[in-house]
Amino acid sequence: IRRPPRSTPKPSSAASDVYKRQLLKEILLKVESVQKASFYVFLGMLCISINDLIVKKFSSDYPLHEIIFFRSSIAILLTLVLVNIEGGLTILKTTQPKLHALRALTIFLCNMIFFSAIATLPLATATALFFVAPIFITLLSIPLLGEKVGIRRLLAVVFGFLGVFIMMKPNTWSVSEIHPFIYFLPVIAAILYALMQIMTRKLSKSSKPSALAFYIQVTFMALSLIFGLIFGDGKLTDVSSNTSVQFILKGWIIPKGTDLPYFFALGCMAAGVGYFMSKAYSTAAAASVAPFEYVLLPLSIFWGWTIFGDIPDMYILTGIIFVVGSGLYVFIREKKKENITSPMPNQNLES
Repeated sequence: IRRPPRSTPKPSSAASDVYKRQLLKEILLKVESVQKASFYVFLGMLCISINDLIVKKFSSDYPLHEIIFFRSSIAILLTLVLVNIEGGLTILKTTQPKLHALRALTIFLCNMIFFSAIATLPLATATALFFVAPIFITLLSIPLLGEKVGIRRLLAVVFGFLGVFIMMKPNTWSVSEIHPFIYFLPVIAAILYALMQIMTRKLSKSSKPSALAFYIQVTFMALSLIFGLIFGDGKLTDVSSNTSVQFILKGWIIPKGTDLPYFFALGCMAAGVGYFMSKAYSTAAAASVAPFEYVLLPLSIFWGWTIFGDIPDMYILTGIIFVVGSGLYVFIREKKKENITSPMPNQNLES
């Protein structure tokens, strides 16, 4: 005797109401986490913009490695305060010291290369070129994280690189005072930043934001001191007349008393960047947080215009549209992918 198929019992009205309440609660928590993360990003970008402003202002007086050494010496003290707040020195223990060291080395080189670029380029130009980083994160996630990238995101990558090409203004290289290679420095820094962000994704699961910032500041101090010991005597300053090269090779100078508050501010900004950005990416998903980093562009344009009198031309503004547009599209696609793959609340609730 064939029995009729058993029908799947429908969830009761009470179970459905519980599910809806749970779903609404999760949505509200997610929105709240994104709001908190966006606020952390804004603070981080504000710190970065002020940091870049001071570094550019100091580029004609002090060597880059001296600026980074004093900045990190102050920042590490402030970071230790944050470490104490988040759990004490025990949170500095890690089972991934090599990955932490590689991440810190990567961001150190990223900073050195980008700062050498802003010694020559306007802040807005260097920052806009650097914002090709999300595109590199997309490309590097394929071999390093095993992620699949569709044709639409690859087209967005091409669109972004076209924006970079426009901002580099190759048609003016033959008559420009700026060496063409200087335009590539922010792009190289963007590649290093993309690598650092991929490593941060792995480390943020087991390390506190203040611990991540601490390892960076220790590395900054050590490597900038090594640079100082090699180039600090200033004997290589005359090797090149290029502003960016001289920024790296010039000799150490005893800071003026009037400049000490700016050095202290640099330390505060460095500690703030390391903490706020690590906090942002540990509070919400990267695809939700990253688009808020574009607030750095108007901040850089504002500082460049008000302090240095730099106004972006049509090449830069057009390139910004291409780069930001492609970056935002990549983030939107990442967000959709995140929503598809994220597990829904369990509907099998008991009434």
